[in-house]
Amino acid sequence: MATPATLFGKGRVEEVGALCEAGDIDVVAVDDALTPIQQRNLERAWGVKVIDRTGLILEIFGRRARTREGRLQVELARLDYERSRLVRTWTHLERQRGGFGFLGGPGETQIEADRRLLVDRIVALKAELTDVRRTRGLQRQARKRVPYPTIALVGYTNAGKSTLFNRLTRAEVLAQDMLFATLDPTLRQVKLPGGRPAILSDTVGFISDLPHELVEAFRATLEEVREADVILHVRDIAGPDSAAEGADVAKVLAELGIDPSSGRTMLEVWNKADLVDPALRDELADAARHAGAVAVSATTGEGIEALLRRLAGLVDSGPDLVLELAQSDGEALAWLYRHGRITAREELNGSVVLSARLDPQALGRFERMRPDAFGPPATRGAGVPPA
Repeated sequence: MATPATLFGKGRVEEVGALCEAGDIDVVAVDDALTPIQQRNLERAWGVKVIDRTGLILEIFGRRARTREGRLQVELARLDYERSRLVRTWTHLERQRGGFGFLGGPGETQIEADRRLLVDRIVALKAELTDVRRTRGLQRQARKRVPYPTIALVGYTNAGKSTLFNRLTRAEVLAQDMLFATLDPTLRQVKLPGGRPAILSDTVGFISDLPHELVEAFRATLEEVREADVILHVRDIAGPDSAAEGADVAKVLAELGIDPSSGRTMLEVWNKADLVDPALRDELADAARHAGAVAVSATTGEGIEALLRRLAGLVDSGPDLVLELAQSDGEALAWLYRHGRITAREELNGSVVLSARLDPQALGRFERMRPDAFGPPATRGAGVPPA
């Protein structure tokens, strides 16, 4: 049972203290959330700096942030975390600032002044992040006018999201075997089968018991996930804790208001299939088919073509439309290949008959561009050969 004052029992505290002294240790990381009092008591008992799980994650995030938005989010989370730890962090909090004017009393203590400054900074950061959220909203609206479908990668940290992102988009974003290699969101274009492009976004990796401060601070970034047309849940299928990590990701998505069981388009991608024992590959493939997932290896490229075909079907899940255009109407043909998915094509007597899938926005735009191009539903045009 946890001890309120130190989290650990007396014997464990003495044992760790002896290890710190024998090993000349400067910092101890505790894989749990510590209250400010517990953190202070452990530092006094061990004579070293103590950081808890949240503090360690914030330290890693602070080193990974590269963009202005990322730094703002990390600083907001750090200040929110430290707000209750001023007593432990500062050494001059017993000082007082004198009163002035007609105000009496002992004046403002240093801790009150520091807390007020910290709260003011938090308010300012939240205002800046509100502007960031507004800017991201405008960018999403602009992308919707194109319109390209959006696909978001989510998953446990170090599941291989950035490597898969690079494989799908031929980009060269940082992808390393370490926690939270990607912190700032990255968006690139990916070309799906049938010629239609989509926007793929790489997001920060999740972790079990993700601190509440981080979920709140990174809400602006994670809105990219909430607004995506398709969510790819990337799992390290070769890892021993793959199922538990998948449950942790689902928990964080629920905190963001994303419920996979509510009919939302989500596809599991079982990454690192190349690390699975070759004798178990057939079983893995059968399990993936049964679960509706796709087994891939972002490193070797195994399964990537199958994943792209699945994505094309998910972003173009609407009914097929039969369109008839003049062969000389290159502008309309090029527009359809850019903004829709051509599933069949036939050239007859100077005309091009297409079977195409368009999302509602693209369909509305094309109807205004070429109102005379629409024929009967594709069920009556089954004779159109595949493109």
